[in-house]
Amino acid sequence: MTDPGGVRPGPGVKLRVRTGGGPARLPHRGTCRVDPGRTAAATLAGRGRAGRAQRLREPEIAQWNPSPGGTDLPGALDWIRRRADWSDGDHASFAVCRPDDGLLLGSVSLHRIHAGDASIGYWTVPAARGQGVATRAVQEVTAWAFPQFGLHRIELCHAVANVASCRVAERAGYPAEGTLRQSYRYGDGRRYDEHLHARLVTDV
Repeated sequence: MTDPGGVRPGPGVKLRVRTGGGPARLPHRGTCRVDPGRTAAATLAGRGRAGRAQRLREPEIAQWNPSPGGTDLPGALDWIRRRADWSDGDHASFAVCRPDDGLLLGSVSLHRIHAGDASIGYWTVPAARGQGVATRAVQEVTAWAFPQFGLHRIELCHAVANVASCRVAERAGYPAEGTLRQSYRYGDGRRYDEHLHARLVTDV
């Protein structure tokens, strides 16, 4: 997801995570503090029905992180339900929150967790972009996910047109591996070429 301009979120970022089996603590590293708490889905759920759909309608999020169920209220509710349910063990979603007041800044999610592989994605709200929030959050979830799920490889894909997301991937330690031609249909209904990045557990 993009990470251009915005207001500085404060000295630290708190990632709040809850698994289907109860709270789980992620490691604290640098300015990114990770504590048990609510998922991004639960954070959105507490902001009222209109607010749920509004987040998904933000232009950058709607384009580069489209909700499969759409951006109307039923689609937003379905998104919240799916992100909050970790019971299948094939995905995990995290809220990225400002540490002083718990304000939601974004989300990081792991998808397609299977046989040592996974994919990672992320988005940030407009006010949190351009300050390294997404980069720190991706680094933190990555460091936790490798031992937690016994992963060997995590892939990160973004549209070639989404230049800001490419910067996040590189700064988070995901080197580019190639280009996937017209590999994904984004929010405007068009297929875009994507850059494939990946990180191995053996990468330093």
